[in-house]
Amino acid sequence: MSDAVHSPRTIPDRLDNPLRSAVLSWEALLVIVAVAIFVINSFASPYFLNAWSLSDLTFNFTEKALIALAMALLIITGEIDLSVAAIIALASTLMGMAVQAGIDTPGLVAIGILVGLGCGAFNGAMVTGLGLPSIVVTIGTMSLFRGISYIILGDQAYKGYPADFAFFGQGYVWWVVSFELVLFLVAALIYGFLLHRTSFGRRIFAIGNNPVATQFSGVRVGRIKFILFCLTGLMAGIASVLITSRLGSTRPSIAQGYELEVITMVVLGGVSILGGAGSIPGVVLAAFIMGLVTFGLGLLNVPGIVMSIFIGLLLIVVIALPIVWNRFRMQR
Repeated sequence: MSDAVHSPRTIPDRLDNPLRSAVLSWEALLVIVAVAIFVINSFASPYFLNAWSLSDLTFNFTEKALIALAMALLIITGEIDLSVAAIIALASTLMGMAVQAGIDTPGLVAIGILVGLGCGAFNGAMVTGLGLPSIVVTIGTMSLFRGISYIILGDQAYKGYPADFAFFGQGYVWWVVSFELVLFLVAALIYGFLLHRTSFGRRIFAIGNNPVATQFSGVRVGRIKFILFCLTGLMAGIASVLITSRLGSTRPSIAQGYELEVITMVVLGGVSILGGAGSIPGVVLAAFIMGLVTFGLGLLNVPGIVMSIFIGLLLIVVIALPIVWNRFRMQR
């Protein structure tokens, strides 16, 4: 009887407390960081606490954050897509060609989205069909897609987009609430539900933790990864519509460096770069943090190259920080 009384099962695990787990979660830390950066920005610049300035802030991250939602699912499975910025360039270039041919706004949107989806499917087919490493494939297609844009455009630019096309990247749904922000929030809800409330999401986590065991359990790992590559390309295509609309022109250098910022958002959001762990709420919070930081630095007239250095350092830090944070939680 005494052995039963002192059984380990009678000792409660403190981490099973939902409130304690929430307080010690990575998302809770991101909320604290976001609030701190918001407060610092409000003191650093007199122009920050203005409704229209805060609205402009959202344009600073929504296009990249849309891609980060799909990229998070892909990285959770242990794969990655480094070609997303080049997909934007290619899709924008083909939209520019369509403008020269007289295609109207609905056709331009369809071209942007379909080109993104097609590029994602090409990446997915190379990885899941031929069994090639995703990092190698997408480094190759990163050069391929942007190279095509440079061949078509050279040092020229496509302009003359229809007036109603500007709504997607410059329009507002209500007062200071932009169309881009609404689209991102709706997409975040969809991806959050997909990852955290469906069997498809559970399969994504299972693949990231052990793809071989998941394959033997009857899950079609290759098909799921192919779908995720398609989704990532699709979101890059949507982003191409938004950024082309916002800028009103197409250049082959469009979205240069976006892939680094997208991956930084994903990893900062708590998604393990090794796969198997992560959350959409974390990615959403990370997107807002990235937007707050870059917008705040912009208000202080910090040069773009300094921002690039900061983002690179941030990516290194956020890859190491979750490891340290998890060790701390295990010790607690």
